[in-house]
Amino acid sequence: MSAKPTPLSGFPELLPAARVVEREVVASLSRTFELHGFTNIETRVVEPLDRLAKGGEIDKEIYVLRRLQAGDEDGDSGLGLHFDLTVPFARYVLEHAGHLEFPFRRFQIQPAWRGERPQEGRYRQFTQADVDIVGRDVLPFHHDVEVMRVMVDALDALPIPPVSFQFNNRKLIQGFYRGLGLPDVTVAIRTIDKLDKLPAGTVAELLVSDAGATPEQAQRCLELATIRVADTSFVDRVRALGVDDPLLDEGLAELAAVVEGCAAGGHEHVTVEANLRIARGLDYYTGTVVEIFMAGYERLKSVGGGGRYDALASDGRSTYPGVGVSFGVSRTLIPLLADGVVAGSRPVPSAVLVAVTDEETRPASTAVADALRRRGIPCEVAASAQKFGKQIRYAERRGIPFVWFPGDPAGPGGDQVKDIRSGEQVAADPAAWSPPEEDLRPQVVVSNEEKKQ
Repeated sequence: MSAKPTPLSGFPELLPAARVVEREVVASLSRTFELHGFTNIETRVVEPLDRLAKGGEIDKEIYVLRRLQAGDEDGDSGLGLHFDLTVPFARYVLEHAGHLEFPFRRFQIQPAWRGERPQEGRYRQFTQADVDIVGRDVLPFHHDVEVMRVMVDALDALPIPPVSFQFNNRKLIQGFYRGLGLPDVTVAIRTIDKLDKLPAGTVAELLVSDAGATPEQAQRCLELATIRVADTSFVDRVRALGVDDPLLDEGLAELAAVVEGCAAGGHEHVTVEANLRIARGLDYYTGTVVEIFMAGYERLKSVGGGGRYDALASDGRSTYPGVGVSFGVSRTLIPLLADGVVAGSRPVPSAVLVAVTDEETRPASTAVADALRRRGIPCEVAASAQKFGKQIRYAERRGIPFVWFPGDPAGPGGDQVKDIRSGEQVAADPAAWSPPEEDLRPQVVVSNEEKKQ
């Protein structure tokens, strides 16, 4: 007899009730994306290693494919599992550009893989939800506002704690640093991006040692990075720092438009801020950048992020600029499930257990179940013809709210259905009876009254 399997660290598997939550979150995200006209695609799980390791700061641990039977001299296959959904999307756009209409609006909700050290919020296999708009050669700025607003709407509809969208703009940062006269703007951006990990004094020293800033310039960079407001008042505060540059002006205008556009509409569970510390260290961001944080779970750092990139991909003839944002489904949900903040109302889809009086009348019970299913009511037939008390306890253990008792074909009594939570039992016809709407499908249950209901 084989030993009990040992769980694999970093490869989370959800039990059925928790999977109810994940499936509802994915369905809710998909509904919102589709309401805004985004089409769904799914890309293959592998990409050539040279593509996975190209562009930006790739510090991800890539899982490489290799045949078990390959000899030592064969090496790997040259393929690796994708570590995000942006790299495969860029390849997809290039490969299928002749069949796509631009601007191309897509969303993807798929697993990705990273060989990093597992910890809370960081897994070796995890699901992400990405939404992007990509153009051919040009992509007007208003798409930045649109994509960010789509994700604001999508997360506002989820049964999770409140989230904060914190926006900045790379043109604003670059223009400010350029106007200051910093010798190495790119290194300065990467250094400022470390403010969430290092004290301000240490970051200032790094700006001097690594980015070539004077102590005075480093101080101005930190002053810019401390501006954080929930409206467009940041524009005047940046102007008050006395730096002039045309790129800075452009960045200020774009950031103001994104903050205003995403704050409009009265969202219940999403707040929007301009936070001029946000930099996102990857080189390919060229305009809008965003990080998403969840209330009470700031220890996870961001649960999503993204921005504008003016060269997602290029085939030598055309360049494909894009703007997108990614939400960490696993990163967000698994800690919430572990803490009991969210849960599934039941582990099975069945709203009704049809009882079996004895094995001879099982076909009658099956006929009741068929009639209910034809009307869209999920149900199952009892596994065995035990005493009704045991069949009710079976339903209780599975979280099934109703038990259906078929009437005696030879007797006067008709069918009865019992709500096993309240004990209420009524006569019922499988061609007409329906459970309350909230019992029809498993629901996401939020434990804290302050959380989203």
